[in-house]
Amino acid sequence: MTFELPNGWLTALREAIIQKRHEPERVRAAIQAKTKFSNLSLALTHPIEKGEDVKPFTPEKAKAIVMSLQQPAVFCNMAFDWPALHWNPKYLSEMLDGKTIQFRLGMKKMDAAPQFETECSYVQATLEEFLAWSSGLSSCFSGPFSCYDSCKYWAYADYKYIAKIFEDKTEVFQDVVWSDFGFPGRNGRESTLWIGSVGANTPCHLDSYGCNLVLQVQGRKRWHLFPPSDACSLYPTRIPYEESSVFSKVGVVNPDLKRFPLFKKAKPHVVTLSPGQVLFVPRHWWHYVESIDPITISINSWIELDADHEARVEEAITRTLVCAIKSAEHPGSAGAWLNPTEVEATSHEINLQYLNGAMSAYLEYQKAGVLQHRYPSSHRTERMMSASCKRRKTQVMAEPEDNKEADFPTGKTEEEQKILFGPHLIQVLPAFQETSSTGVRVVESDHRELISENEGGHFGKLHCTGKQSIMTNDYETLADPMHSDTSANSSQTAISTNDLLDCLVNPQVISLVTHLLLEKARV
Repeated sequence: MTFELPNGWLTALREAIIQKRHEPERVRAAIQAKTKFSNLSLALTHPIEKGEDVKPFTPEKAKAIVMSLQQPAVFCNMAFDWPALHWNPKYLSEMLDGKTIQFRLGMKKMDAAPQFETECSYVQATLEEFLAWSSGLSSCFSGPFSCYDSCKYWAYADYKYIAKIFEDKTEVFQDVVWSDFGFPGRNGRESTLWIGSVGANTPCHLDSYGCNLVLQVQGRKRWHLFPPSDACSLYPTRIPYEESSVFSKVGVVNPDLKRFPLFKKAKPHVVTLSPGQVLFVPRHWWHYVESIDPITISINSWIELDADHEARVEEAITRTLVCAIKSAEHPGSAGAWLNPTEVEATSHEINLQYLNGAMSAYLEYQKAGVLQHRYPSSHRTERMMSASCKRRKTQVMAEPEDNKEADFPTGKTEEEQKILFGPHLIQVLPAFQETSSTGVRVVESDHRELISENEGGHFGKLHCTGKQSIMTNDYETLADPMHSDTSANSSQTAISTNDLLDCLVNPQVISLVTHLLLEKARV
């Protein structure tokens, strides 16, 4: 089998790397040269067949999938030519050129309680210092990480807005090409960078706004996702408070079922994301994310949706209530209730202005007729008026290799029912499912789908080198809450402010208040 490199590309890349090692712009320019080979080692060791460089979905089709699909899925072979895939640690270190960024540090432990950001430590360090520390080099004993043993701690540079950390190198924005997913003009400017060591994680939460596209650049991350209908099973809380994030009280990888017995009913969807793959996270899907390789790098972008207009009203109501009640609490007993991502607790007057502004914007948007198609909400009022924890029955999806339209559960949109799953669009299925004749689906590291028979009559991890399991039975070992002591304790402490807030700003309550306020405003 023979293949050809485009004229001049290899020479340009070699010259940029060998002669101009300290000029990342030259390296990046060479990488961005027009070529179907996005990786030199791939070009030398894995010749690309004719037609393999064609992306499986047009931008229009990819956008249609993103805007209609209501379950998580992994896109493969959609970003193989993105220059951002070359954002390895050394390259990013050179691009940052000694600039310090904030790292969040947490303990590598398997506690039943989530490790919220308010309980973590923070340091300012260069990426070079982080890489030395994560490698266990003695040179970092006197640096910003000197108080933290890399064997006991993980570090995470999370929520780093590319537009800010690369504000003096705006040309790198073009390395991220979300236009391939049907969003023209969207690039690194509207994206966020995540760099972590093994064990680095984000507590289980849902994002109030938009849906999410996540490109895995280096290393692997394991995602534990839960549908919006699992909200009751995840015990939502707004403490610590952060606009647009609803946290779960449950440590989902090691849950305390005595405290949170309803978690037994949750429907986890687990997927390990590998470099080059793009994960789609639908609106209001809960997710816990953990780095499972020594160094992981990801880039994401939140896609705005029509439903965000109503969500902003909900978030404004939540902020007003949380700030008013927590600010009135005695400082000595309040604790750390504001997430570090929030600058300060805003005043009641400012919060009311924000609430009125959000309501006005929503009503004007609706009046203008722009809000024609409302994305299905997980917190609709009518759902609250019915059984609050009612969950839809999980159905087994059609196997992707059949190359047929998948049979979706009742209630799915007509557009979603037309989506074809296959080697380029992998559906993330629930961890609990009835055994099918084909067994477990996995994604190989070269992005090709593989069907594997699973002996023993149940789903489980596939212990195969170079494969990432789409489905896992990590949750099968959970204790049965029926055997736990869930009765009320007569010596239980009094109701706290946070207990009160968990009820007042529960997403279902906030949804009801939002609809009442909007109706009042229309009168």
